[in-house]
Parts: sequence; structure tokens; C-alpha cells
Amino acid sequence: MCFAADALPPEPPGGAEPVTGSSITLTAADGATFGAYEADAPASSGAGVVVMPDVRGLFGFYENLAERFAGVGIDAIAIDYFGRTAEQPPHARGDDFDFRSHVARTTPESVAADVGAAVDRLRTRGRVTSVFTVGFCFGGSYSFLAASRTDLAGVVGFYGGMRQRVEGGPTPISEAAQYKAPVLGLFGGADESIPPEKVEEFRAALESAGVEHTLHTYPGAPHSFFDRSFDDYAAECADAWTRVREFIATRSGPRPA
Repeated sequence: MCFAADALPPEPPGGAEPVTGSSITLTAADGATFGAYEADAPASSGAGVVVMPDVRGLFGFYENLAERFAGVGIDAIAIDYFGRTAEQPPHARGDDFDFRSHVARTTPESVAADVGAAVDRLRTRGRVTSVFTVGFCFGGSYSFLAASRTDLAGVVGFYGGMRQRVEGGPTPISEAAQYKAPVLGLFGGADESIPPEKVEEFRAALESAGVEHTLHTYPGAPHSFFDRSFDDYAAECADAWTRVREFIATRSGPRPA
């Protein structure tokens, strides 16, 4: 897992308007229902994000992050991956929730179906014209993989791994030739789980495929550096927020009428 149970995302530079989101239930194309957390911007910019958590699934950190996105004008839905396998909805899970057993039962297809339901939710409410994914670790890998969708304006991955999530399954590198959306990747230079050569291999695959991309590594930063309690990486967190917001703003269409 990336963050402690009580972790909070860093504040965006300049702050964010206070927003209170709400828990919702979404239905994927395969009929599965799953928990999500929705936060609407007080003044929508026309952009929306699907927040894709780490291996723990949906918990407070990502609900708070959805509210922070909404507070800077970006509608957000943070999703859970375990609606098909976990009896408890996200808000009812304790710190002893056995998320790893549920991660092992996810598939690329189930994650893609859940992302699709959240994208549809953002689009059909009439507030959003441009949808992005923003994922972390496990979710970062799947955010990169979502770049093959034609209905996304871009994808963002924080320390998204390059390995197969299921045996014989896709990786961000193996699927780069299929990408149709721009990619922003943010990595920690001290992250032992994602060696620099893998980031460079990903870069080469994107370049070979002609995919618009920016991959940025923060020297010395660890895995999961995007955490308010990591005072030593406050500048990196601020820079990451700025990069994500600029990536979204420059690829977003006009606000809905």
C-alpha cells in the first residue's frame, strides 16, 4: 500500500475551496456494482478526473483527494476496485481489511469496466467535457493502461509500476503502442519498486509509438511521496500538483453551456 490509513494528500498550491463529497454506488458494464466517492466543483471548469487508488482501494486519502480536485474546479470520482469480491463497502471497512486478497482477484477487464462506469458518470451529468484518470501505484499502472481509451483527454500516473498485475497480463510498456491519450508520469528517484531503467523503457515505448508524454522523476523522493506528512518533499508535492493541473487545463475543452 502507498499511504498510511490516516494519511492526507498535500494541499494544492494556493489552496482549494472547501468541498464535501459523498459516497455513491456505480454499476459497471458487466453489471457489477461498486463503491465510489464523488466530489463536485463549486464552479466546474469542464474537466473531470477518475481517481484510481492504490492497492488498498478506496479510503480516506482518496476521498480527500477527490475533494481537493473539486476545490480547484475539477469534478472528481474516486473509485473502489473490490465491488465484485468484498462484502463490505469502502466506508465500512476497518484497518484490518484484507485488501491484498481482493487485489489478487481483480483483472485488467474489471478495473477497466469500473473506470468506464466512472467516466460515464462524469460525462452524463452535463458538467464535464474532458475526462482524465489520475492513479497511484496499482492505480497508477492502470491509469497508464487507460490511455488506450478514446474517451479520455489524458492519463496521469503517480509511481505507477511497470510490471504485470496478472500473469501474462498487460503492462504500461507492453501496451504503449495502443495509447490514444497523452500521458503524464510522476516518479520518485528513490523508489526501489520502479527502477529508473523501467521508466526509461516506458519513455522509449511511448516515443516509439508517437504518444504525447511527460515522464518526470523527483530525485531522492520515495514511493508515495505525495503525502502531506512528508515535510521533506513539500516542494515535490507542490510541483506535482502544478504539473497535474497544467496537464489537465491545457487538454480540457470548454465548459458545458
